[in-house]
Parts: sequence; C-alpha cells; structure tokens
Amino acid sequence: MKKIVLFTLMSVAISTLYSQNDIDVLLAAGVEDAERFANDYLAPGTNGLMHSMNANWFNSAKTKPLGGFEISIIANASLIKDDDKVFTMNTADYNNVQFVQGPSVQSVASVLGENDPAILVELEYDDPIFGSQTEQIELPQGIGDASANLLPTATLQGAVGLGSGIEIKARYLPEIETDEVSLQMYGAGLQLEFTKWLPADKIWPIALSGVVAYNHINGRYDFTQSSGIEGENQRMENEVNTWLFQLVASTKMPVINFYGGLGYITGKSETDVLGVYRVTDGILTTEDIVDPFSVQSEIGSVRGTLGTKLKLGFFRLNAEYNLSEFDTFSVGVNFGFR
Repeated sequence: MKKIVLFTLMSVAISTLYSQNDIDVLLAAGVEDAERFANDYLAPGTNGLMHSMNANWFNSAKTKPLGGFEISIIANASLIKDDDKVFTMNTADYNNVQFVQGPSVQSVASVLGENDPAILVELEYDDPIFGSQTEQIELPQGIGDASANLLPTATLQGAVGLGSGIEIKARYLPEIETDEVSLQMYGAGLQLEFTKWLPADKIWPIALSGVVAYNHINGRYDFTQSSGIEGENQRMENEVNTWLFQLVASTKMPVINFYGGLGYITGKSETDVLGVYRVTDGILTTEDIVDPFSVQSEIGSVRGTLGTKLKLGFFRLNAEYNLSEFDTFSVGVNFGFR
C-alpha cells in the first residue's frame, strides 16, 4: 500500500473523511440528532471529493485519430477553503443536544476542519428510574492541519480514438483494502471534436470539442474497533456518482499546447451508517439501534478549466487548474501513440 502513490492518495481521501473521530457517539442523543449532525459534518468533505475526482478528464480539444491511444496517471487535489472547515451548529435544531459553554449557535469543525480548543456538548436522555440524565462528549474533530488544505484523489485513465472526431475514455482504480478502509473507483467519458466535422478542419488554428464524463466511487470504513458505542459490524458505506459536461478549446501546435473549458459538474454522495449500536440509557435500559441513518450531499456548479500540455514523442505531461465551488488542480503523466 505505502509503496503505491496512487492508492495512497485515494485511500487518504476516503479515510480522512470518515476516520478522524467517530460521529456514532452522538447516537446517545437519538438517531435524529446524530443524523442532523452527520449531514452537516460530512457534506463539505464529500462535496470536495466530488470536485477532486473530476479533474483532468481531457488535456486537449483535439481527439485522437482512429487507433490512437493514451494511458495516463493522474493526480488531483481540491483546495479546502476556510469556510469549508466549519459549519454553523444551532442547538435549537436539535432535540437533546446543548453546548456546555457559550451561545446556542456556534461554528464547529466539519470533517475538513478542527476544533481548537475542543468543543463539548451535553446530551440529554430519559432514565426510567432516575428521570432526566445528561452526559458530556467532545464533538468530532476533522482532518484539520493534517490535510495541508488539500483533498487529493488519483486515478489511471485510458483514451482511444475511434475516428471521425470521436474519442472514448475510461478510468479505473482496483479495489483498495486495508483493515478499516476499502475503496473502488471507475468512470467513463466521451469526447466529440466538432471541428473535425467542419470543412477544411486541418487549417483551423484551434480545436473545439465537447466532453461528457461519469465517475463512480464505492467506499467503506469499518470503525467497530474504534467506536465510542458498543455493538457489532459498525461501518460507514459511501457511494458517489458524478457527471461532467464541458466544452473545450485548445491550440493545435506540435509540442506545447494550451487548453481551456467551460462546463457544469453535478453529483450526489450517499453515506449509510450501518451496523448495531448498543446505547445504554442509565443503568438498566439498553437499546439496540440497527442501521441508524443515511445522509446525502449534492453538488451542481459551473466549472472553468485552464491547462497546458507538453508533447515529446510518445511522452506527454499536462497540468491544469479548475475553478468551481472547490478549486482543483491536477497533473497528468501521459503515454500515447498518435
């Protein structure tokens, strides 16, 4: 694992989102409160991941001729802004949660941030013998400074020209498994070069094309051993689906070229908290909570791209910057024919 850079980058993106401090301890306050917190806590991380995984689908508007191909090793990183590191928590929206200190509305860390100092909340529950009881817990931390303000992803990509301005692409990352985290990613794309369909296309100084791409991630994080609540098979399972639609323009020089694009990215992330959670209310009463809740986040935003590509025979190197809700930069090492 540690020797394979691509696998390390991608597993970091998933494990840092889910394995900092488990949000399951909030189940003591009730499923509804835990679900509300988890939704706000995880959303910036999953949204940033959806932007990061969609960089570098193209490095030129010029499609490959029939039989031309390119194999790419791609590394991406979304930039984490300060606003993405926190969210506003209003305990008036919760049934059984109050801050131990300070007002009822406070900024607390998302999965991308860090509470410094730690923030304590008080959970209230009803004991059948002793009546209303309270318990204090520390709110989960995020990745904080450990992220260096970046959310990385990486993938392998292949592209093949079918002729007549048509190029198909595929992304794939074999399943990665550690003791706690597993991950698999795949995707497919289609690029159509419009200028190929125009008269005298070879004399045009630029190429124009359109790209449509789909990405999918399955992730799983098992936290049974580190959970703050007794139970079995406690885990998070995450499924991410995204679509990219982009118009692309590029120069058509032999060695160094520049490209840019304008488009739209949309996606949905669904995270299921699964397993058995044994919550004790006081001394005598124990409740098993099975598969407590699911949370979702969605993105939909315009994206602009600026990039450059160096071509030296069968070796190519490209770099790009994408401006969107989460700005993302990317580099690709490409090996191709024609």
